[in-house]
Amino acid sequence: MSAAIVSHEPATGAELWRGDVGEVEAAVARARSGWPAWAMRPLAERIALLHAFAEEVRRSEAPFAELIARETGKPLWEAKTEVAAVIAKVEISVRAQAERAGTRDLGASAPGAVFVRHKPHGVLAVLGPYNFPAHLPGGHIVPALLAGNAVVFKPSEKTPAVGAFLAECYHRAGVPADVLQLLVGGPAEGRALVGHAGVDGVLFTGSERAGLAINRALAGCPSKIVALEMGGNNPIVLWDTAHLEAAARLIVQSAYTTAGQRCTAARRLIVKAGLYDAVVAEIAALLDRMIVGGPFDEPAPFIGPVIDNQAAEGLLHGYADLLARGGEALVPLTRPDPALPFLKPGLIDTTPVHPRPDGELFGPLLQVIRVATFEEAIAAANDTRFGLSAALIGGDRA
Repeated sequence: MSAAIVSHEPATGAELWRGDVGEVEAAVARARSGWPAWAMRPLAERIALLHAFAEEVRRSEAPFAELIARETGKPLWEAKTEVAAVIAKVEISVRAQAERAGTRDLGASAPGAVFVRHKPHGVLAVLGPYNFPAHLPGGHIVPALLAGNAVVFKPSEKTPAVGAFLAECYHRAGVPADVLQLLVGGPAEGRALVGHAGVDGVLFTGSERAGLAINRALAGCPSKIVALEMGGNNPIVLWDTAHLEAAARLIVQSAYTTAGQRCTAARRLIVKAGLYDAVVAEIAALLDRMIVGGPFDEPAPFIGPVIDNQAAEGLLHGYADLLARGGEALVPLTRPDPALPFLKPGLIDTTPVHPRPDGELFGPLLQVIRVATFEEAIAAANDTRFGLSAALIGGDRA
């Protein structure tokens, strides 16, 4: 009997979807057999089929959004924005294909002429995340198919139902089933897919830990395309501004949308000491008003649960660790129901914590760091192994 992958609704704990774990060898073999014919199709045909895919998603918008909301726990209004992003990605990719690919004549060069031509790479593995289980895999799949590659798509084992629905939309639109393969599975299937000799590239969105493992596994395979979109410890710097209410709203949107489960979410708020009390009060007031609830609750929540109980427990552990190191709870991170992964958003001052842990706490928790000078703010923003990806609110500094 085949092993099964089972998906549960984070907001209720109810079973949502169940399916058999796929066979990596068979999926790669089918993709390799289907790739040559797909690669030979004129670009205009591939574009037409992907436009048909966008229309299929548009026709399925309501059930697709409902499924995303149920499987991720995100509010229905946010799930609808994800479906819209899936549709929009097609035209964005078509434009990018026209701008970057094709054949270019670079003119004469001794002893002859020089041309740049693009051709498909082969079979690409796409490993998707759970936080945007339709939009982010689509960001890999659509350009790969446009370029004439075949794709083996393994959705996160936490959101297989959305992955299956996404694959069905491609197939109903006319993309051949062997060209876009769905591979349901867990970490073992992901590792096997990454290491398979018949896979010519890996396009990944997910955790730092998994991404680094992929990087290590393929470091000796320069012929394989490897694209890794991972997490971070993103800073947002608040400096001279008289618009603290507006700044607080921007900060809250960045840190807490999608229950903080975005790789782009602010994790650290670095604030000028003179603005600290006022902005903390503004943020705390917004958090006090924030509605946390199930995806279909009325009134609509701002955020839903995190993806599962394991994620909730990990976040509470990380929060407790910061407190134990000297952090001060400004708004406690709490879990109202120990049986479900709902978290009331937290705000913690980590100014006195030295050294500060540089891990990504992937959820609704924002650290506040108070500094005296702008130079200290930049140093604090750069104090991460992830590299700098800072936003500045206020002031006239570049």
